[in-house]
Amino acid sequence: MDYGRLVTAMATPFDETGAVDGKAVGRLVDHLVETGTTALVVAGTTGESPTLSHDEKRTLFRLTVAAAAGRIPVIAGTGGNNTAEAVRLSQEAAELGVDGLLLVAPYYNRPSQEGLLAHFRTIAEAVDLPIMLYNVPGRTGVNLDVDTILKLAELPNVTAVKEASGNMNQILDLAARKPDDLLLYSGDDKLTLPMMAVGAYGVVSVASHLVGTEMTEMMNAFAVGNTHAAAVLAGRLLPLFETLFAVSSPSPLKAALSLLGICSGRLRLPLVDAPAAVVERLRSELQRLGKLPAQER
Repeated sequence: MDYGRLVTAMATPFDETGAVDGKAVGRLVDHLVETGTTALVVAGTTGESPTLSHDEKRTLFRLTVAAAAGRIPVIAGTGGNNTAEAVRLSQEAAELGVDGLLLVAPYYNRPSQEGLLAHFRTIAEAVDLPIMLYNVPGRTGVNLDVDTILKLAELPNVTAVKEASGNMNQILDLAARKPDDLLLYSGDDKLTLPMMAVGAYGVVSVASHLVGTEMTEMMNAFAVGNTHAAAVLAGRLLPLFETLFAVSSPSPLKAALSLLGICSGRLRLPLVDAPAAVVERLRSELQRLGKLPAQER
């Protein structure tokens, strides 16, 4: 499965009652497709997965598959820290027509590397879909070591890894030792270009909700050898990347989507609205990048 370079970790729109907003899901998918997204991750961290029920995730998978309508692949976030539940949700997602799975390292229970191997292998062997592993130790409390990733890559349906450790030593090691058919994706917008420089294929992005066209231009410039143009674009986008993570994500992203009128900025507790100062920084960045008119100040 070719997910392309710009995979968006899609936000989950909520309506005024706090329920998943099906109509807004459709609008958001259209917006992302139109601005360069090449695949969607649904019910990932940016989608507020910890606050989505099992049934809500199923609904979100169904809505997104319908909205994407075969234009781009849909990757379901079905990972968790309960292996049996992750298997069940993964199998149900397959039945709903998703194109792949994103499996985060189990959080809170902090398994050993042997436990991680057994967890991911159990899920991979229970489904017939391509799998993207997701390493984000800052959120999960456990690191998916390079040796473990390489062992998992021997499974035929483990085809990609989203690396969000921020550890460039680990990233360099993985990039140097991974097989060619294991695609490496940055899990951090601001590290996209540095990671591509050592062999990453693309990014699983948050900022692509707002600057998908520009991120595509940046990655395409690098891919054809125009490193200076890519660096200029990366530098231009960096302040937005940083503002989107000034407080817990996706609070700033939801604020930005609301400013642009794409969908509601509603969040679910324990996340709360981004502070006013962060919202003003977002407004300023969106104006600087030509996404909002200056008179909206």
